[in-house]
Amino acid sequence: MRDQQAPSAAPVRKRGRVSEAASWALIAGAVVLGWQVAIQPLLQRAPVEVAIRLAPGSPLVLRRAAESEYAAGRKDENAQRYTQAAALSRDAFARSPFDVRALRVVGLTEAAAGRENVADDILTLAGNWSLRDDPAHAWLVEHRLKQGDYASAFAHADTLVRRREDIRPQVFRLFTTAATLDTQRALPQVAVLMSARPPWRQAYLESLYGDVEGLQVAINLAILLQRGRAPLTNTELHQLYIQLLEKGQIEALRVVRTRLNRPSTANLVTNGGFGDASPPQPFQWRLAQAVGVVAEIVPDDIRPADPALRVDYDGYSPSLIAEQLIFLTPGRYRLSAESRIEEGDAAKRLALTITCAPGDLQVLSAPRTGIVLLWKPSPPIPILDTSRASPYQIPVLKGISMRKTIAAVTAGLLLVAGQAAAANTSATARVGDRVGAQAGAEAEFEGVPLPVLIIGTVVLVGVIVVASDDDSESD
Repeated sequence: MRDQQAPSAAPVRKRGRVSEAASWALIAGAVVLGWQVAIQPLLQRAPVEVAIRLAPGSPLVLRRAAESEYAAGRKDENAQRYTQAAALSRDAFARSPFDVRALRVVGLTEAAAGRENVADDILTLAGNWSLRDDPAHAWLVEHRLKQGDYASAFAHADTLVRRREDIRPQVFRLFTTAATLDTQRALPQVAVLMSARPPWRQAYLESLYGDVEGLQVAINLAILLQRGRAPLTNTELHQLYIQLLEKGQIEALRVVRTRLNRPSTANLVTNGGFGDASPPQPFQWRLAQAVGVVAEIVPDDIRPADPALRVDYDGYSPSLIAEQLIFLTPGRYRLSAESRIEEGDAAKRLALTITCAPGDLQVLSAPRTGIVLLWKPSPPIPILDTSRASPYQIPVLKGISMRKTIAAVTAGLLLVAGQAAAANTSATARVGDRVGAQAGAEAEFEGVPLPVLIIGTVVLVGVIVVASDDDSESD
């Protein structure tokens, strides 16, 4: 019986030994795998000298060693270090063909060896593989600029600034310098990037307002973008106009407004009917925000479809109610308005005034109107002859073709709260004067354009008309 069982026991023992061997193999594999997992943080963070001893054949370690050698070579300008970096990076790339950082080191070592065409091909491949490979894109920006290829250089720079806010100032200076030194070729490429409305567009525009050079680029960009699919928004255009105005670049402001035709130059007074709030300031009404004055654009009670400027004024506070900037050519002009008074005697305290800018010289003041309950045309306003103004010089931005000497007339519509008139009124006699206003403009003019500041405040004005001399004489 035992002799019959012996042959069948051998296969069982053999299968047991195989199972035991397989178990030991699995244990060994698990140990090796666990070791590889355990040392990964060390391979990534430990000094290169330590990591290379732990895993001399690891692609990660070889790539780190290559990057270290390349950095040392750049610091010491040591050609031998570059050679070692090239060998290590090629070894790492051979073991891990999709390691973009290893490929980048290969390209950089080729550039260090003077083989820039080869380096360009390799680093272009690395940049296309990974938009996050900043060193590759940075090298390509510099190299393409040396070649005069602004389109490619700026495209790689765009990749950088979309991710890295910390390097935006340097890249923005690059754009501005290139656009200034090589306007014909570089500026259109900057405009191409801006037309895509990148997330850094607003930041770049704001960076241009610090000096005259940047303002010049901003003006030219605004003109180029106006022709494309992404012109400046009203908010962006408002910022440009205000910066030019605050920096005294009035003639430059006139030029860019005329070139863009935003807002339209067909009317002297923008939004004269108080119905279109879209045009940007300063070519738009800026309402008063002062103690004693409340100004707002609302539908008129009598003509609800016709918006008007309504003003609550206490009769004491000297304040501008509304103002805007316009440009006039030399000539004779007449101002007229339509108004009504709801309450109070605004005629003693409010006036329509033309004021020179820069400065605050009042050259014309409209007659004050009496109390009217319905909309009524204002009395004729004296004619202002702008052709007799004295010339003056305006700072002109470099590169803009325009006349530097222009007439100094800058006219404005001002609603002036006269302190003397207020002093003659008892404090208990008036609670306030509620005033509504609506304005429009007409004019015909010829000659050299003049910068004109129109600062408008009206009593209860329905229509403001700026008419030429011919119109005034016909009336």
